[in-house]
Parts: sequence; C-alpha cells; structure tokens
Amino acid sequence: MNEALHSAIKPLKLVSAEIKPSPDVPFDELGLRLRRIREEMSADGLDVIVLSDVKNIQYFTDFRSNSYYYNSRPFFAMVTAEKLILFGGAYERPYVEWKERPFSAAYYFGYVNDAISLIADTIRDLFRGKAPRVGVDYGEEMSGRASLFLVDSLQEIAAPGKLKSATPALWRVRQIKTPFEAELKRTAFEICDEAFDQTIAHAHIGMTEYELWRMMQAQTFLNGAESGDPFPLIFGKGDFTYGRPASDRRLELGDYIWADFRATYGGYPADRNRIARAGQPEPWERDAYTAVRDVTLELCRLIRPGITCADFFHAGKKLWEPLNNANKFRLITGEMKGARFGHSGGIGVVEPPSLGPDDDIEIRPGMIFHVEPKLERDGAVFQFEECVFVLEDGIDFLTPLCPEQIPVIQ
Repeated sequence: MNEALHSAIKPLKLVSAEIKPSPDVPFDELGLRLRRIREEMSADGLDVIVLSDVKNIQYFTDFRSNSYYYNSRPFFAMVTAEKLILFGGAYERPYVEWKERPFSAAYYFGYVNDAISLIADTIRDLFRGKAPRVGVDYGEEMSGRASLFLVDSLQEIAAPGKLKSATPALWRVRQIKTPFEAELKRTAFEICDEAFDQTIAHAHIGMTEYELWRMMQAQTFLNGAESGDPFPLIFGKGDFTYGRPASDRRLELGDYIWADFRATYGGYPADRNRIARAGQPEPWERDAYTAVRDVTLELCRLIRPGITCADFFHAGKKLWEPLNNANKFRLITGEMKGARFGHSGGIGVVEPPSLGPDDDIEIRPGMIFHVEPKLERDGAVFQFEECVFVLEDGIDFLTPLCPEQIPVIQ
C-alpha cells in the first residue's frame, strides 16, 4: 500500500455497546403461542405436530442452545392438546434442567435415528390404542430436519393418510407477532443500522469488499448481535449480483455499496438493506435516491389492516411504476412469478405472507412487513428496506428510517 493511501485511511476503533443479552420470552407469551397453535391444530384436524425446524422449536419453547448447530444429535419438539415436549441428546439434560422451562423433556442416547425412535415411541404411548392425525413442519419457508426415517416412522403411527404438513397451521400462528417480538426486531435493526454507519464512516477507496464485510460483521456483534449468518456486501457499478459473498474486489470511485444484514437479537434477525456511494454522487443520483426513498415510505404507509397483500401490491405498483420504467432490476413487474414489494419477517429472515400480486392473505394487526423495492439505473443501485409493525390503526416503523441523504465514502 502506498504512503499517501495509508495516511488517508481512518483507523477503525471497535467499540462494544452496552446492551444486555436478550430477555427470556415471558411464560405468558409462550402460553399464548401454545394456545393458538392448539386452536389451529383443531381447525386442521391434527392431534400432534412434530417440530424439527430450529425456528419452530425456539418459537414455542424459547429454548436456545449452541447445539442447534450440530447435525448428529438434533433437537426435536412435539405439541399435542396437552403436552409440549422437547427431545434432546442425553448429554443436554443438565442444561435443559438448569432452570425452569415451559415444557417437559425426553432424552435419547445416540444420534438422529435414535431421536426419531424416541419420538415415535412417545407418540405411541400418548395415543395408545388410537391412530393419531400427525403433522410435521415440512413445507414452504420451513427447513426442518429432513429425514426419511422420520417420515416413515410417523406414517406407521398415523391414521391412514393422516400424516401431512403442519406448516399452514404454524404460519397462521407465527404470522401474528406480539409487541414483545416487535421490540426484539427493533433492537436487531438498531444494532445493524449502527454497525453500517460506524463502518462506513471508516471506509476508504481501495479497500476490499471482504475487509469492509469483516469490519461490519464484527461491529454488529460488538453492538449486541447474538448471532449472524453471513450477509451479502458487494461493490458495483451496474454489475450487481446480490447473492454473491464478499470478495477481494476493491472499492473504486463511483461504486455503490449494497449490504443486507442477517444479525439477530433474541433469535430475531434484522434483514436490513443499506447502501452507500464511493465519492460524491451526481445530481441525478441524489434525485433518484430521494425519489426511491420517498416512494418506499409511501409504500409503507399503504399497509393497513383489512386489505390483502395483493391489494397492497396493486396500489403500490401505481406509485412505483414511474420509477420502474427505467429500472434494470425488473423483478417487480406484476407478471413475473414471485414478484413482490416485500415480505413478512419474524424469527425467520423471510416469512409469508408476501407483498405480491398473488397473495390474498389479509393484512392483520400484529403482522410485520419488510418493504424493499429496488431500482438499478445507469450503474447505481437504490434500495431502502424499511420494516413496519401493523397496528389496529396504522403502522409502527421498527427500523430507523434510512438517511435523507445518501451516505458517502470520501
């Protein structure tokens, strides 16, 4: 590195924020979640749901463990009309019993097939003399612990033809968030927003994507993030590939920086998009930034209880179309499968429903929506991912609003 560039680099001082670990979910709230899923089980004709997706297990039990990251001895859970049972490896017993829990627990020796055998035996004991109607959390937007042995074992137990996906019932519960959940999301957004601003303030021309990504990822943890999947951070001038991991590409004058966070607080991820520019933007870029930001906020304010997601999309498309005509990123067309202005989010990064033309789910108080239209034009990218909590009489912004002026790296 030459001396002139080295002297221009602003040293980054990493500072740890004074933020406490996230609180336990109150037992009253966990009880509410359990009552709601039991109502939905009754509506869908299910006697038992087996949970294999870590997000579902945590949502109903508030059990958090570093062992979730291992495949060999996984956790499962099971919900019936009367019981909530966590299944874990025998070596987890001291931790499970370390404090009061809102569930009972059963333990297995061995590996995943031993866990499944224990689940099957437990269901047989609970429904002795009866073939229950069984659901498992395999389905859209849920990535449970896939196992043919689990499917085969549950089919042997279930009434003929009565093993089915429990995801419709689970999503009907999870799509309605409580104020407690909303506040966890709000904290996650604050953590990531501040990390972006802190690291952009110390960024410089010539640094690599990977260097900035490492700084930003580290700062999210110092700000209070409890976990963080790798998030995309890329530099570009009209050549954006949004899923690409950070590389050794160096920041050049005129580049745009695009980042999309994944850091969590209390298990709830931020999913927050931010942008910046290397060098002062041209007047047309400032105008485009302002226009996209204004329309994004207008789109947020279209969200209200009683309309469907499709209703929102069609109303929003009229606001967005004047900008979209010159847009290289043409996902929001209304004709393309999967087109949408945004999505719901909670303990999962992306959850249904979608703010798209084919989603007829009614918007209800308690839903959380991410609104994130994207405009690419003449090498620049403009995107503002704002997040709102739907109230009885409007919305509450969970994200600190994106800055009125584009952040600039000098």
